[in-house]
Amino acid sequence: MTTLASLDNEVIFKKAFTDKMVFEAFVKDIIGIEIEVEKIETEKQFSPKIGNIDFKLDIFAESIDRRVVIELQRIEYDHNFDRFLHYFLALIIEQQKRSKEYGIDQIVYAIVIMTEPYTIKDKTEKPVRNEVLMLEINPTDILGKKVPLYGHQFIVLNPNHSEEQTPQATRDWLDLIYQSIHNPERAILNKNNKGIQRASELISYDNLTPQEVATMKNKESSRTVMFIRSREEKKRVVIKSYQAQIPVETIANITDLTVEEVENIINDYQ
Repeated sequence: MTTLASLDNEVIFKKAFTDKMVFEAFVKDIIGIEIEVEKIETEKQFSPKIGNIDFKLDIFAESIDRRVVIELQRIEYDHNFDRFLHYFLALIIEQQKRSKEYGIDQIVYAIVIMTEPYTIKDKTEKPVRNEVLMLEINPTDILGKKVPLYGHQFIVLNPNHSEEQTPQATRDWLDLIYQSIHNPERAILNKNNKGIQRASELISYDNLTPQEVATMKNKESSRTVMFIRSREEKKRVVIKSYQAQIPVETIANITDLTVEEVENIINDYQ
């Protein structure tokens, strides 16, 4: 059995999901549509900027028939949740910018993969613990029946909050993400899913080039330094350390927080 590289790493994530077969299989399993893409771009940017915000899309593709636009992102921090909602809406706006009229010809799908447990709460102060969150842009009539005018979807996946009702096709990909991070040497995957089989082969350490391994390690090192710089990033380190059963005093030393601050973060998380 081979060891998987972590999909929590930017290099590995892009290697897997810029593969045409993997990307199309993922889209079919998550969204339920079959597409064919010709070009999969990384670090996609628009010029001029949209909404006066300069941003990059991790992975971006359009279907060959130009009917679908799909953006795929990986993120470690849930405090950036609002940022990806902005990306989603900006892709819709970008179409209107190109159009002679106000029409939006392409359906936009934005899929965000969260690789860490949520630390955010909803508007009622209830902790967010959902494995799949979906926002669909369509109007409803007075009886609440959906009127399919647009169909744009914003989907957030978080394999750290397992739910029984998650469809099996979605579960396969969430398992791949989670297992690559937490159980890479003995990953339990549905290899009958050809997309999963292909992705697991791509991210196997046996199939990584020396250059990919070096770049992967450099990305991980720079990310570790970056994690400790802000309070929100410190919260992530606290929670991850707590889950690993590291003593509170040690966590405080690592993050340069007081023991009381660490305990407060843990209490908010529970």
